[in-house]
Amino acid sequence: MGKNYVDIENDNGETLRYRKHINGRGLVAHGAKVHPEARVESGAYVEPGVRVAAGAKIAKGAWIEPNVQIGSEAIIDANAHVGPGAAIGARAHVGIRSMIGADALVADGAIIRDDEKIATKARVITDSRGFRLAA
Repeated sequence: MGKNYVDIENDNGETLRYRKHINGRGLVAHGAKVHPEARVESGAYVEPGVRVAAGAKIAKGAWIEPNVQIGSEAIIDANAHVGPGAAIGARAHVGIRSMIGADALVADGAIIRDDEKIATKARVITDSRGFRLAA
């Protein structure tokens, strides 16, 4: 049986330990809390201080920076990037290669389309088709 963790050196020369999540084998940093019923696919990174609720899915290549909150049944698609301190609501969907800025809020059920960029501290509310509503 192989190791269940990986050590990676960051830009400051510090070594961070990531464990492989039981559901999907994605990398979860020490200090992050990912519900066992969430899925973190191989090739995804979840940084320290992140909280991921049950039923959430973080796809291959996604990067979740420190102190992000991800609600139940939210989807973070492939190669998406969620900036530090952001909050992704329950059942929200962040599209492929999308970028969510630091401290941004994506409301429950909101849809962020593929390749979309959300500004730092932005508040995003959409209808079920992904059209923006007044926040």
